[in-house]
Amino acid sequence: MTRRKSARIAAQEAKPLIFDESPNRSSDDAIEPSWASRAPSSSSASFASDSESERRPAKRHKVITQTTAVLATIPKHHTTSRPPIKYTKSYSLSLVRSIFSSENHDGRVLPLRPHPPSYHNPLLLSSPSSQISLLKWFQKEQATRLMPWRKPFLTNPSRADLSRRAYEVWISEIMLQQTRVATVIAYWNKWMAKWPTIEDLEQATEEEVVNMWTGLGYYSRARRIHAGAQKVVGDEEMQGLLPDTVEGLMKHVPGVGRYTAGAISAIVFGRAEPMVDGNVMRVLSRQMGLMGDVKGDRRVVDVLWEAADRLVNAVAEKEGEKSEKPGLWGQALMELGSTICTPKPQCGICPVAESCMAYAEGLGLVRGLKYGITDIEDGIACVLCEPLEEDAMEVPGSKGSKKKSQQHTSKYFEGSGTSVAKEKDAARTAPTSQELGMIIAHAQKFPLKKPKKQVREEETLVCAIRRISDGQYLISRRPDKGLLAGLWEFPSRVLPASNDSTPRSRITQSLDYVSEIVGSTGGYRGELGTVPWLFSHLRLAMHVHLFEFDDTDASLEAVPLGANHRWASSDEIEIESMGTGMKKCWSLIKVSGE
Repeated sequence: MTRRKSARIAAQEAKPLIFDESPNRSSDDAIEPSWASRAPSSSSASFASDSESERRPAKRHKVITQTTAVLATIPKHHTTSRPPIKYTKSYSLSLVRSIFSSENHDGRVLPLRPHPPSYHNPLLLSSPSSQISLLKWFQKEQATRLMPWRKPFLTNPSRADLSRRAYEVWISEIMLQQTRVATVIAYWNKWMAKWPTIEDLEQATEEEVVNMWTGLGYYSRARRIHAGAQKVVGDEEMQGLLPDTVEGLMKHVPGVGRYTAGAISAIVFGRAEPMVDGNVMRVLSRQMGLMGDVKGDRRVVDVLWEAADRLVNAVAEKEGEKSEKPGLWGQALMELGSTICTPKPQCGICPVAESCMAYAEGLGLVRGLKYGITDIEDGIACVLCEPLEEDAMEVPGSKGSKKKSQQHTSKYFEGSGTSVAKEKDAARTAPTSQELGMIIAHAQKFPLKKPKKQVREEETLVCAIRRISDGQYLISRRPDKGLLAGLWEFPSRVLPASNDSTPRSRITQSLDYVSEIVGSTGGYRGELGTVPWLFSHLRLAMHVHLFEFDDTDASLEAVPLGANHRWASSDEIEIESMGTGMKKCWSLIKVSGE
């Protein structure tokens, strides 16, 4: 089968070089790593994932014909410290071309050694046997790891059936962002029981939708789903059916970025579109032997998206013909990353270990294999990989591991009397359990791991103000933007950033805060306890204090009731749209009132 030429590379062959600005960035609440909010460019393979706010693709830009002009700026030697190179789409495109325009190789190198960009051309791309192996593995896997949104591909469906299927996949993909599958299954089933079609969801109120979402976090996702349903149903052209192309989905459906658009387009409509989430990034970085930063380096992200695009088109049976294969392939890569090619991989049972460069490199370290490798063409070395420090090249327990790592790696590369054929025969021999452990240790280094940002710590006063006459509580709505936007809570105040409060200081601060709301502090009953809660970027300690006021207290008349403040009964609070942490605070408060 002749695979269609990538649109990015095809564009490259006929257009001049223009350096343009970096992609737009989102200032909204990110739920993915730092690269997730960057808008993709359809001409440059630049990446945008499903953050809480995903942007439309940037306009197409002209790209370079003569890649040598840009490649000449790449350092000729791989060192542990390189000057940063300013990112441009055309520069990134040249890197993509330098990798995928070369023939596949049969060599292996280690990250410490300089290598050409073409080294990362994935063997999986030219290995039909490995592709078939992965698809067969996934077919067995999905029969045992059941998920309600996984259904057979629809052939010749009615418009209503296609609309419902696209809606089901859309909801599942949004729910699965930053959330475990086991958690999502229960939410998805409950959601579909309440709103089985996109038309049903369009009729719901935003408050109902947010309430249903409670516990999944990142509540702006729920609001964007609701807004998307209203737009798709109300649009004269869409009329309740999601667009079938990535471009159409990203343009017309709020909150849908490149990954979600690719998933819907491939799984539902059978189009050959890549799906690249965090799991797939990890799988491809190991398959390609790419020791790069998949979260912060846009050049690396561009290359991985291009690889995913080429792979899904290689797997698709015929150009332009819709089938189940693109969807199955994309899901297979994601499933592989979530079950086997995890941060600590199970290389011994991987269906595509044969084409994995990280696996082969680990095997080479363990056995001292000396594959021939491609020379660095024109003196150009790969700039995407960060070299490992020498002491990191040691493989515990391997032969000669007590020697300096440079000596060990030189054995791996330098020639000897052993023929290449014998080396390959040795590589085909199944590794022992000890060797496998060493191989896994090497594969774990991929992709490049950056130090995690320290989670910010914060303390908050949560003040439950109860009206004695009817047992109702004062609740307030959070601002429409920011953390837990638009959700209800008991009146709360963030404490100073020193995070050194004491029970005595918290009493004083809670009295001051409630006096601003009610105008009195006579109803203080005490601190009920502290509820710890962890967000992705914030470790929160919520100190819960109880106040009770009698209706005869004229100060209650000063409470600022309105759209953002109201009294609510216990039953109303039970079903109110509150964050999970605030619900835990409510559990403490309920006990005090019993």
